Amino acid sequence: MAGSSFGNIFKITTWGESHGKALGVVIDGCPAGLSLCEEDIQVYLDRRKPGQSRISTPRREDDAVEILSGVFEGRTTGTPISLMVRNTSQISKDYSEIASCYRPGHADYTYDEKYGFRDYRGGGRSSGRETVGRVAAGAVACKILQALGVTVCAYTRSIGSIEIDMHRFDRQAILNTPTAMPDTAADEAVIGYLEAARKAHNSVGGCMECIVEGLPAGIGDPVFEKLDANLAKAIMSIGAVKAVEIGDGSKVSSRLGTENNDAFRMKENEVTKTSNHAGGILGGISDGSTVVVRAHVKPTPSIMLTQQTVNQSGSDIDISIQGRHDPIIVPRAVVVMECMTALTVLDAMLINMSARLDSVVDFYKR
Repeated sequence: MAGSSFGNIFKITTWGESHGKALGVVIDGCPAGLSLCEEDIQVYLDRRKPGQSRISTPRREDDAVEILSGVFEGRTTGTPISLMVRNTSQISKDYSEIASCYRPGHADYTYDEKYGFRDYRGGGRSSGRETVGRVAAGAVACKILQALGVTVCAYTRSIGSIEIDMHRFDRQAILNTPTAMPDTAADEAVIGYLEAARKAHNSVGGCMECIVEGLPAGIGDPVFEKLDANLAKAIMSIGAVKAVEIGDGSKVSSRLGTENNDAFRMKENEVTKTSNHAGGILGGISDGSTVVVRAHVKPTPSIMLTQQTVNQSGSDIDISIQGRHDPIIVPRAVVVMECMTALTVLDAMLINMSARLDSVVDFYKR
C-alpha cells in the first residue's frame, strides 16, 4: 500500500489498523535537541481519544503513547522517532455482520475494488483511528513551531446550521467544551441538536477552522508546492473531510475584485494588509498575516437507521450499522486538522531555509 507517508523534510509515516494490536507513526527529519517527552504528545492525543463525552463513541481507549526511538535523556537525537499507541478496547465481533457487504458512505466498496481484500474490522487503515499517528507527529511539529513563534489553533466553526459567534471567541473553551467550540453559547445549542440526532439514530456534519499566527511572509512555493495547495491536500486527507477553503473560500466566487482584494499599507516599516480575504496566502506563499483554513466534514456514515446496500455476492440488501460510533466526527477531528496544518507549515518552513543564497551563506559562515 502506497500513500502512508507525508512531508518532505519533516516526513511522517503512519502505520496500524483500527482493530490491530497498535497504531503509530515514524517521524524522520526532526531536528536534534528538541526537548520532548511522552506527556508533550499525550496532551494532543487526549483531545482526540474516544469515550470522553456523550457526543462521542463509547469506545474507550487510553491512547497512551510510547516513545520507542529517537529520544535520549529527554531530547531528540536527530534519528527517526517512533511513536506507538496500543489498541486496548477493540470489539471486532461488532463488525462481523458487515464483513460481506458494503456500508454506505464508507470506503468498504472502493477498498475492495482496489485491493481485492479488506480488513472489515472498523475499516482498517480507512478508519478514523489511523489519525492517532498524525496527531502524535503533529504534537512534535507544534512544539517545534512554538519555538519559532508560530502557533496553530483549530476549533469547531459550526455543527449543522449552528455556527459560533466570533465576538464570543474563547480559546480556552475549545479545550473545555465537548464540541470543541470556542463559544460556550453555541456549544450549548449544539448539544441539544446532537441529542435529537442521536435519539433519531442519525448523525450530523459540521465545519472546522484552523488559524496559524506568527507565520512570516515568504513560506511556500509558487507552483506545485503552494502552501495553500499543500494545506488543502493535508486536510483533505483526513477522513470525512469533503471540502477545504482558504480565507473567504467559496464566497470569493460571487465578488468583484474591488470587494475581494486585500489592500496593502505600511505600518512601522512593515508591509501589512487592511483585510484578510486571502486567508494569509497569496500566490501560494504566506503574506505574514493570519493563515485561515476551513474544512467541511460529512455526517458520520455509520448510523443505526436501515439503509440500502449490496453484498459481495452482488445482491441488494438492507443494513443497519451496529457497534460504537460518533454521532458527529467534527469535535474529535479538530485536533487532527490542527496537527495536519502544523505538519504542513513546519515542512514548508524547513524547505524555505534553502530558498535564498544569503540565508545559506549566513548559516554556514556563522
